[in-house]
Amino acid sequence: MTMAKKNPIVLIKKRITSYLDRRPHRSFRPTRRRDYNRSLNLPGYWAFTAHVNKTLWSNRKIFILLAVTYAILTVLLVGIASQDMYATLTDTLRTTGTNVFTGDWGEMGRASLLFAATVTGSITQTLTETQQIYSGLLGLLAWLTSVWLLRNILAGHKVKLRDGLYSAGSPLLSTFLVTLLLLVQMLPFALALIGYSAATATGLLAAGGIESMLFWIAAALLTVTSLYLMTSTVFALIIVTIPGMYPLTAIKTAGDLVIGRRLRILKRLIWASLYVSVIWILIMIPIILIDLWIKGLWSTISWVPTIPIVMLALSSSTIVWVSSYVYLLYRKVIDDDANPA
Repeated sequence: MTMAKKNPIVLIKKRITSYLDRRPHRSFRPTRRRDYNRSLNLPGYWAFTAHVNKTLWSNRKIFILLAVTYAILTVLLVGIASQDMYATLTDTLRTTGTNVFTGDWGEMGRASLLFAATVTGSITQTLTETQQIYSGLLGLLAWLTSVWLLRNILAGHKVKLRDGLYSAGSPLLSTFLVTLLLLVQMLPFALALIGYSAATATGLLAAGGIESMLFWIAAALLTVTSLYLMTSTVFALIIVTIPGMYPLTAIKTAGDLVIGRRLRILKRLIWASLYVSVIWILIMIPIILIDLWIKGLWSTISWVPTIPIVMLALSSSTIVWVSSYVYLLYRKVIDDDANPA
Protein backbone atom coordinates (compact mmCIF):
# COMPACT_ATOMS: atom_id res chain seq x y z
CA MET A 1 0.00 0.00 0.00
CA THR A 2 2.84 2.37 0.85
CA MET A 3 4.63 1.57 -2.39
CA ALA A 4 1.46 2.21 -4.37
CA LYS A 5 1.02 5.61 -2.79
CA LYS A 6 4.57 6.59 -3.62
CA ASN A 7 4.41 5.29 -7.19
CA PRO A 8 4.29 8.42 -9.40
CA ILE A 9 2.33 6.61 -12.12
CA VAL A 10 -0.39 5.65 -9.65
CA LEU A 11 -0.50 9.23 -8.33
CA ILE A 12 -0.83 10.64 -11.85
CA LYS A 13 -3.66 8.20 -12.65
CA LYS A 14 -5.44 9.17 -9.43
CA ARG A 15 -5.12 12.85 -10.30
CA ILE A 16 -6.48 12.27 -13.80
CA THR A 17 -9.38 10.20 -12.46
CA SER A 18 -10.18 12.84 -9.86
CA TYR A 19 -10.06 15.56 -12.51
CA LEU A 20 -12.40 13.66 -14.85
CA ASP A 21 -14.81 12.98 -12.00
CA ARG A 22 -15.00 16.71 -11.23
CA ARG A 23 -15.37 17.79 -14.87
CA PRO A 24 -18.34 16.45 -16.84
CA HIS A 25 -17.06 17.71 -20.20
CA ARG A 26 -15.08 15.56 -22.66
CA SER A 27 -13.17 16.79 -25.69
CA PHE A 28 -14.97 16.37 -29.03
CA ARG A 29 -18.01 14.86 -27.31
CA PRO A 30 -21.30 16.68 -26.66
CA THR A 31 -22.12 17.06 -22.97
CA ARG A 32 -25.64 16.19 -21.89
CA ARG A 33 -27.52 18.98 -20.19
CA ARG A 34 -28.03 16.90 -17.05
CA ASP A 35 -24.24 16.64 -16.74
CA TYR A 36 -23.45 20.35 -16.91
CA ASN A 37 -26.55 22.08 -15.59
CA ARG A 38 -25.61 23.76 -12.31
CA SER A 39 -27.52 26.24 -10.20
CA LEU A 40 -26.28 29.78 -9.67
CA ASN A 41 -28.65 32.06 -7.81
CA LEU A 42 -27.48 35.63 -8.32
CA PRO A 43 -29.25 39.00 -8.08
CA GLY A 44 -29.95 40.85 -11.31
CA TYR A 45 -27.20 42.87 -12.96
CA TRP A 46 -28.36 46.21 -11.60
CA ALA A 47 -29.30 44.74 -8.22
CA PHE A 48 -25.88 43.16 -7.74
CA THR A 49 -24.10 46.34 -8.87
CA ALA A 50 -26.18 48.29 -6.37
CA HIS A 51 -25.19 45.74 -3.70
CA VAL A 52 -21.49 46.34 -4.48
CA ASN A 53 -21.95 50.11 -4.38
CA LYS A 54 -23.92 49.92 -1.13
CA THR A 55 -21.24 47.74 0.49
CA LEU A 56 -18.51 50.18 -0.49
CA TRP A 57 -20.57 53.21 0.49
CA SER A 58 -21.32 51.81 3.94
CA ASN A 59 -17.54 51.51 4.44
CA ARG A 60 -16.66 54.53 2.31
CA LYS A 61 -14.15 56.02 4.71
CA ILE A 62 -11.74 53.09 4.59
CA PHE A 63 -12.10 52.48 0.84
CA ILE A 64 -11.70 56.16 -0.04
CA LEU A 65 -8.54 56.20 2.08
CA LEU A 66 -7.34 53.11 0.21
CA ALA A 67 -7.94 54.77 -3.17
CA VAL A 68 -6.18 57.95 -2.01
CA THR A 69 -3.24 55.94 -0.67
CA TYR A 70 -2.93 54.04 -3.94
CA ALA A 71 -3.08 57.31 -5.91
CA ILE A 72 -0.37 58.94 -3.76
CA LEU A 73 1.93 55.92 -4.09
CA THR A 74 1.34 55.93 -7.85
CA VAL A 75 2.34 59.58 -8.10
CA LEU A 76 5.47 59.01 -6.00
CA LEU A 77 6.65 55.78 -7.66
CA VAL A 78 5.19 55.86 -11.18
CA GLY A 79 4.04 59.40 -11.94
CA ILE A 80 0.91 60.69 -13.66
CA ALA A 81 -0.05 61.52 -17.22
CA SER A 82 1.76 64.44 -18.81
CA GLN A 83 -0.13 67.74 -18.78
CA ASP A 84 2.17 69.07 -21.51
CA MET A 85 1.24 66.20 -23.84
CA TYR A 86 -2.45 66.73 -23.04
CA ALA A 87 -2.15 70.47 -23.68
CA THR A 88 -0.40 69.82 -27.00
CA LEU A 89 -3.14 67.42 -28.05
CA THR A 90 -5.79 69.94 -26.98
CA ASP A 91 -4.19 72.71 -29.04
CA THR A 92 -4.07 70.40 -32.04
CA LEU A 93 -7.77 69.60 -31.79
CA ARG A 94 -8.93 73.10 -30.86
CA THR A 95 -10.53 75.07 -33.68
CA THR A 96 -12.12 78.48 -33.88
CA GLY A 97 -15.81 78.97 -33.15
CA THR A 98 -18.17 78.67 -30.26
CA ASN A 99 -18.18 75.76 -27.87
CA VAL A 100 -20.70 73.14 -26.85
CA PHE A 101 -22.28 75.45 -24.29
CA THR A 102 -23.54 77.67 -27.11
CA GLY A 103 -24.73 74.83 -29.28
CA ASP A 104 -21.68 73.86 -31.31
CA TRP A 105 -21.50 70.09 -30.83
CA GLY A 106 -18.17 69.94 -32.63
CA GLU A 107 -16.62 70.53 -29.22
CA MET A 108 -18.19 67.25 -28.09
CA GLY A 109 -16.29 65.48 -30.85
CA ARG A 110 -13.04 67.03 -29.68
CA ALA A 111 -13.82 66.03 -26.11
CA SER A 112 -14.48 62.47 -27.27
CA LEU A 113 -11.15 62.36 -29.07
CA LEU A 114 -9.39 63.70 -25.99
CA PHE A 115 -11.15 61.08 -23.87
CA ALA A 116 -10.07 58.32 -26.23
CA ALA A 117 -6.48 59.58 -26.16
CA THR A 118 -6.58 59.77 -22.38
CA VAL A 119 -7.83 56.25 -21.71
CA THR A 120 -5.58 54.68 -24.35
CA GLY A 121 -2.48 56.19 -22.76
CA SER A 122 -1.63 58.65 -25.53
CA ILE A 123 -0.89 61.39 -22.99
CA THR A 124 1.10 59.08 -20.74
CA GLN A 125 4.85 59.12 -20.98
CA THR A 126 6.60 55.82 -21.66
CA LEU A 127 7.29 54.12 -18.35
CA THR A 128 10.73 52.84 -17.49
CA GLU A 129 11.18 49.20 -16.50
CA THR A 130 11.35 50.23 -12.85
CA GLN A 131 8.14 52.24 -13.13
CA GLN A 132 6.40 49.31 -14.81
CA ILE A 133 7.42 47.03 -11.93
CA TYR A 134 6.20 49.57 -9.38
CA SER A 135 2.93 49.97 -11.26
CA GLY A 136 2.33 46.20 -11.30
CA LEU A 137 3.17 45.81 -7.61
CA LEU A 138 0.92 48.71 -6.62
CA GLY A 139 -1.93 47.22 -8.62
CA LEU A 140 -1.51 43.84 -6.92
CA LEU A 141 -1.32 45.44 -3.47
CA ALA A 142 -4.46 47.49 -4.12
CA TRP A 143 -6.24 44.30 -5.21
CA LEU A 144 -5.02 42.33 -2.18
CA THR A 145 -5.86 45.10 0.26
CA SER A 146 -9.38 45.52 -1.12
CA VAL A 147 -10.03 41.77 -0.86
CA TRP A 148 -8.53 41.58 2.65
CA LEU A 149 -10.63 44.50 3.88
CA LEU A 150 -13.86 43.15 2.40
CA ARG A 151 -13.25 39.64 3.73
CA ASN A 152 -12.79 40.93 7.26
CA ILE A 153 -15.61 43.48 7.07
CA LEU A 154 -18.08 40.83 5.91
CA ALA A 155 -16.82 38.58 8.72
CA GLY A 156 -17.90 41.26 11.19
CA HIS A 157 -14.41 42.40 12.16
CA LYS A 158 -13.60 46.03 12.78
CA VAL A 159 -10.58 46.85 10.64
CA LYS A 160 -8.43 49.82 9.79
CA LEU A 161 -6.69 50.62 6.54
CA ARG A 162 -3.35 50.22 8.31
CA ASP A 163 -4.23 46.61 9.14
CA GLY A 164 -5.07 45.91 5.52
CA LEU A 165 -1.90 47.51 4.16
CA TYR A 166 0.29 45.57 6.61
CA SER A 167 -1.51 42.23 6.41
CA ALA A 168 -2.80 41.92 2.85
CA GLY A 169 0.60 41.55 1.21
CA SER A 170 1.41 38.08 2.56
CA PRO A 171 0.08 36.18 -0.52
CA LEU A 172 1.81 38.60 -2.91
CA LEU A 173 4.02 35.94 -4.50
CA SER A 174 1.13 33.49 -4.91
CA THR A 175 -1.03 36.24 -6.43
CA PHE A 176 1.80 37.21 -8.76
CA LEU A 177 2.09 33.62 -10.04
CA VAL A 178 -1.65 33.43 -10.72
CA THR A 179 -1.43 36.82 -12.45
CA LEU A 180 1.28 35.41 -14.73
CA LEU A 181 -1.12 32.64 -15.71
CA LEU A 182 -3.76 35.27 -16.44
CA LEU A 183 -1.32 37.08 -18.73
CA VAL A 184 -0.52 33.84 -20.54
CA GLN A 185 -4.24 33.25 -21.06
CA MET A 186 -4.49 36.71 -22.64
CA LEU A 187 -2.04 35.71 -25.39
CA PRO A 188 -4.76 34.59 -27.85
CA PHE A 189 -6.42 38.00 -27.52
CA ALA A 190 -3.02 39.68 -27.94
CA LEU A 191 -2.51 37.69 -31.14
CA ALA A 192 -5.90 38.94 -32.36
CA LEU A 193 -4.82 42.55 -31.70
CA ILE A 194 -1.51 42.03 -33.50
CA GLY A 195 -3.38 40.47 -36.42
CA TYR A 196 -5.78 43.41 -36.49
CA SER A 197 -2.89 45.89 -36.65
CA ALA A 198 -1.24 43.94 -39.46
CA ALA A 199 -4.52 43.55 -41.37
CA THR A 200 -5.27 47.26 -41.04
CA ALA A 201 -1.77 48.23 -42.20
CA THR A 202 -1.94 45.97 -45.27
CA GLY A 203 -5.48 47.03 -46.20
CA LEU A 204 -6.89 43.55 -45.74
CA LEU A 205 -9.92 44.71 -43.79
CA ALA A 206 -10.65 47.63 -46.11
CA ALA A 207 -10.73 45.29 -49.11
CA GLY A 208 -13.47 43.14 -47.58
CA GLY A 209 -14.27 39.80 -49.11
CA ILE A 210 -13.57 36.29 -47.88
CA GLU A 211 -10.18 37.25 -46.42
CA SER A 212 -11.74 39.88 -44.17
CA MET A 213 -14.45 37.46 -43.05
CA LEU A 214 -11.93 34.75 -42.20
CA PHE A 215 -9.87 37.24 -40.21
CA TRP A 216 -12.84 38.33 -38.08
CA ILE A 217 -13.80 34.71 -37.45
CA ALA A 218 -10.24 33.90 -36.32
CA ALA A 219 -10.06 37.05 -34.17
CA ALA A 220 -13.40 36.23 -32.54
CA LEU A 221 -12.28 32.67 -31.76
CA LEU A 222 -9.03 33.91 -30.22
CA THR A 223 -10.89 36.46 -28.09
CA VAL A 224 -13.42 33.88 -26.91
CA THR A 225 -10.59 31.51 -26.02
CA SER A 226 -8.96 34.13 -23.79
CA LEU A 227 -12.24 35.02 -22.11
CA TYR A 228 -13.04 31.34 -21.52
CA LEU A 229 -9.67 30.68 -19.89
CA MET A 230 -9.58 33.88 -17.84
CA THR A 231 -13.00 33.45 -16.22
CA SER A 232 -11.83 30.91 -13.66
CA THR A 233 -8.43 32.55 -13.18
CA VAL A 234 -10.09 35.78 -12.02
CA PHE A 235 -11.66 33.79 -9.19
CA ALA A 236 -8.31 32.11 -8.55
CA LEU A 237 -6.93 35.58 -7.78
CA ILE A 238 -9.47 35.74 -4.95
CA ILE A 239 -9.02 32.18 -3.71
CA VAL A 240 -5.23 32.46 -3.58
CA THR A 241 -5.55 35.22 -0.95
CA ILE A 242 -6.90 32.68 1.57
CA PRO A 243 -4.16 32.04 4.18
CA GLY A 244 -2.15 28.91 3.39
CA MET A 245 -3.53 28.60 -0.15
CA TYR A 246 -1.12 27.52 -2.89
CA PRO A 247 -1.42 28.87 -6.46
CA LEU A 248 -2.06 25.49 -8.13
CA THR A 249 -4.69 24.63 -5.52
CA ALA A 250 -6.37 28.01 -6.06
CA ILE A 251 -6.42 27.48 -9.83
CA LYS A 252 -7.89 23.99 -9.44
CA THR A 253 -10.51 25.19 -6.95
CA ALA A 254 -11.51 28.11 -9.17
CA GLY A 255 -11.89 25.78 -12.14
CA ASP A 256 -14.16 23.48 -10.12
CA LEU A 257 -16.14 26.50 -8.92
CA VAL A 258 -17.02 27.86 -12.37
CA ILE A 259 -17.66 24.55 -14.12
CA GLY A 260 -21.20 24.59 -15.49
CA ARG A 261 -21.49 28.32 -14.70
CA ARG A 262 -18.68 29.83 -16.76
CA LEU A 263 -20.85 31.72 -19.23
CA ARG A 264 -23.07 33.22 -16.52
CA ILE A 265 -20.03 34.36 -14.53
CA LEU A 266 -18.35 35.69 -17.67
CA LYS A 267 -21.41 37.81 -18.47
CA ARG A 268 -21.19 39.33 -14.98
CA LEU A 269 -17.53 40.21 -15.51
CA ILE A 270 -18.29 41.73 -18.92
CA TRP A 271 -21.12 43.72 -17.29
CA ALA A 272 -18.64 45.10 -14.74
CA SER A 273 -16.33 46.20 -17.59
CA LEU A 274 -19.19 47.94 -19.39
CA TYR A 275 -20.36 49.60 -16.17
CA VAL A 276 -16.88 50.98 -15.46
CA SER A 277 -16.54 52.18 -19.07
CA VAL A 278 -19.85 54.07 -18.89
CA ILE A 279 -18.87 55.66 -15.57
CA TRP A 280 -15.58 56.82 -17.07
CA ILE A 281 -17.41 58.33 -20.06
CA LEU A 282 -20.02 60.06 -17.90
CA ILE A 283 -17.34 61.61 -15.69
CA MET A 284 -14.43 62.28 -18.05
CA ILE A 285 -16.19 63.82 -21.05
CA PRO A 286 -18.04 66.54 -19.06
CA ILE A 287 -14.84 67.35 -17.16
CA ILE A 288 -12.90 67.56 -20.43
CA LEU A 289 -15.55 69.88 -21.85
CA ILE A 290 -15.44 72.10 -18.77
CA ASP A 291 -11.63 72.05 -18.83
CA LEU A 292 -11.61 73.08 -22.50
CA TRP A 293 -14.10 75.87 -21.83
CA ILE A 294 -12.37 77.32 -18.76
CA LYS A 295 -8.85 77.12 -20.18
CA GLY A 296 -10.12 78.63 -23.41
CA LEU A 297 -11.25 81.66 -21.40
CA TRP A 298 -8.19 81.84 -19.13
CA SER A 299 -5.16 80.47 -20.91
CA THR A 300 -2.97 81.37 -17.93
CA ILE A 301 -4.25 78.32 -16.06
CA SER A 302 -3.58 75.90 -18.91
CA TRP A 303 -0.73 74.41 -16.86
CA VAL A 304 -3.12 73.01 -14.21
CA PRO A 305 -3.16 69.19 -14.70
CA THR A 306 -6.90 68.79 -14.23
CA ILE A 307 -7.39 65.81 -16.55
CA PRO A 308 -4.34 63.82 -15.36
CA ILE A 309 -5.47 64.27 -11.73
CA VAL A 310 -9.05 63.21 -12.51
CA MET A 311 -7.76 60.23 -14.49
CA LEU A 312 -5.56 59.19 -11.56
CA ALA A 313 -8.50 59.46 -9.15
CA LEU A 314 -10.72 57.42 -11.45
CA SER A 315 -8.03 54.76 -11.95
CA SER A 316 -7.54 54.39 -8.20
CA SER A 317 -11.28 54.18 -7.58
CA THR A 318 -11.72 51.72 -10.43
CA ILE A 319 -9.25 49.16 -9.13
CA VAL A 320 -10.89 49.28 -5.68
CA TRP A 321 -14.37 48.92 -7.18
CA VAL A 322 -13.42 46.09 -9.56
CA SER A 323 -11.65 44.19 -6.77
CA SER A 324 -14.74 44.54 -4.59
CA TYR A 325 -17.08 43.52 -7.41
CA VAL A 326 -15.13 40.35 -8.17
CA TYR A 327 -14.83 39.42 -4.49
CA LEU A 328 -18.53 39.93 -3.80
CA LEU A 329 -19.39 37.96 -6.96
CA TYR A 330 -17.13 35.17 -5.72
CA ARG A 331 -18.93 35.19 -2.38
CA LYS A 332 -22.29 34.89 -4.13
CA VAL A 333 -21.02 31.95 -6.18
CA ILE A 334 -19.66 30.00 -3.20
CA ASP A 335 -22.90 30.62 -1.30
CA ASP A 336 -24.54 28.47 -3.98
CA ASP A 337 -22.01 25.65 -3.72
CA ALA A 338 -23.84 23.13 -5.88
CA ASN A 339 -22.04 20.32 -7.68
CA PRO A 340 -22.67 19.68 -11.38
CA ALA A 341 -25.75 17.49 -11.78
